[in-house]
Amino acid sequence: MTPQFDIAIVGAGMAGASLAAQVAGKARVVILEAESQPGYHSTGRSAAFWTESYGGPKVQPLTTASGPFLRDNGLLRERGALTLARRGRETEVEAFVAEFTALGVAMELLPREALLARLPGLRGDWVIGALETDCCDIDVAGLHQLYLGEARRLGAELWCRAGLASARRNGQWQLVLADGRELICAVLVNAAGAWADEVASCAGAGPIGLTPYRRTVAQLRTAPDAPVDLPLVFDIDESFYFKPEAGKLWLSPHDETPSAPCDAAPEEYDVALAIDRFEQVVDWRIEQVEHRWAGLRTFAPDRLPVYGFDPVQPGLFWCAGQGGFGIQTAPAAADLAARLLLGDLPGAVDPAPFLPDRFR
Repeated sequence: MTPQFDIAIVGAGMAGASLAAQVAGKARVVILEAESQPGYHSTGRSAAFWTESYGGPKVQPLTTASGPFLRDNGLLRERGALTLARRGRETEVEAFVAEFTALGVAMELLPREALLARLPGLRGDWVIGALETDCCDIDVAGLHQLYLGEARRLGAELWCRAGLASARRNGQWQLVLADGRELICAVLVNAAGAWADEVASCAGAGPIGLTPYRRTVAQLRTAPDAPVDLPLVFDIDESFYFKPEAGKLWLSPHDETPSAPCDAAPEEYDVALAIDRFEQVVDWRIEQVEHRWAGLRTFAPDRLPVYGFDPVQPGLFWCAGQGGFGIQTAPAAADLAARLLLGDLPGAVDPAPFLPDRFR
């Protein structure tokens, strides 16, 4: 007999797992993961941090609303974030601070002397910065496993090696998986990350223009060693970021190279670009590049997430386009998406900016 579910979620990364944990107690849920383990792609490659300014003022409500859940579950570790600027860019940093303090984000301007106290070896042309005091590291694996565990506890099933081959709707969805298995569901949730437009097309809905971008990170051994209390460091143009991790330094050129959905791999050019940008910031010596990796960040055309029912294809629900902010916004995003999916009353975050009908 063909298995039947109320909700089938395509993708067991952070988006799919967090939504499953929210709805599993109220519906029969199956999570369909194409890989042999959940979180193999973007979720498993995140250098995640919880930073309320990251993603801009329209993403900030989701990030801020996620903070209490992450904190209460012991998933945050204090870090702080510095956003640096060279001489001549002072007014941009001042505007950045003013914009986010008006939104309630704890942020202050720092002159060069205060920057040097937090970032030894800072080169001379970096003269001003913004300190975001509440920025934290996130235990990404812990958060992902918490959601998967809660979903299972509430009765959700996780099927791995369960790539979607076809989806046909006739009142309900008849799904066929890549290995030939079949199932029936009332609602198909598209939480497929970089593959979300492909899943939408498979389900008979038009793509909304999601674009995956490659992001590169390298792990370095430096001299001096990265201080354990070093903040997360950006520049005002978002052309790099670096942070300490287990005695090493994680460095990214903040690259966004359009990519087909794939198992992303780092390019030597991007690692070299990251190192060049880093050496323009501090006078530290790089002794070894110990490891490098890449992941895909998938954005909608307006760079905001997409949550809600498709306006054209009945029974298709979007949970996609989280870009680089899907980890830090996961608790609030899952709550918002679950309310939309189940028809519950609105929660802490207004869903209007994230609905998929904005593209139709």
